Amino acid sequence: MDAVMIIDDASRIRYLNHAMQALTGYAGGELLGEPLEGLLPDHLSEKHRDYVVRYIKGSAPSTVLGRVREFAIRHRNGEMVPIELKAFDLGAKEGERYFGAFMLDLRPRRAMEEKNAHLMAQLEQQALCDALTGLPNRRAFEAEAVQVMARAARLHGAVTVGVADVDHFKSINDRYGHAAGDTVLREVGQALRNAARLTDAVARLGGEEFGLLLPHATPEQAAQVAERLRAAVAALHVETEDGRSIKVTISIGLAELAPGNVLDGALSHADKALYRAKHGGRNRVEVAAE
Repeated sequence: MDAVMIIDDASRIRYLNHAMQALTGYAGGELLGEPLEGLLPDHLSEKHRDYVVRYIKGSAPSTVLGRVREFAIRHRNGEMVPIELKAFDLGAKEGERYFGAFMLDLRPRRAMEEKNAHLMAQLEQQALCDALTGLPNRRAFEAEAVQVMARAARLHGAVTVGVADVDHFKSINDRYGHAAGDTVLREVGQALRNAARLTDAVARLGGEEFGLLLPHATPEQAAQVAERLRAAVAALHVETEDGRSIKVTISIGLAELAPGNVLDGALSHADKALYRAKHGGRNRVEVAAE
């Protein structure tokens, strides 16, 4: 199955098998007697014959012969075909020196590698994405928080985290059904993403709870952003499949993510602020005490 070719000491092609013809696009004896340089990449074609001469004279030890290496040869249509190459010194016969090479077309392997890389990227994206809302999930939120905290530490900037929770979500599910509840979560997630700043991160942490990561903002500054998010959700009118309209609100708790602190600790403070927002009447923003 490998493509096989033999050249002489003048770099003329003396033998090639059918696999080599298929690899290069040349038929029958079209390449026999032709210089190998016509198949080589431009940056090597001028150097190859001199390299062979110097090797035969013993003045240039080979860094190619006997070793498997990735290479490229020129197809008849001008395309450079990636190959895996292993070349050999076949010795002399009747006063002429011969060199042979086995070549393997790397295009199927490259295509498979590209397909696998694409699949891995999809799997990674799925692992970091909430399937219902399309937002980053908790794992992605935590990874983003690490990067944001590192940047904030370098720049001595402020970071605030928030937890947003859909008000009376259980009642929505009970009254309108779980399909309508899923629609509510999708639209709330979209509203939060649309109303957030470009530097903010919005994620679904689970259930009806969303995480907010607000860099370059003290809790007091972040409260203004959170108020805009709250208002964006309050303006929603989610339509059910049977034509009914659901009014939705959220409550938000905020807490500072100070340098040296851990995300879970800040989220715990934000949860306590959220608890106060819920018991203070819902549809409101609360900032955690220092």
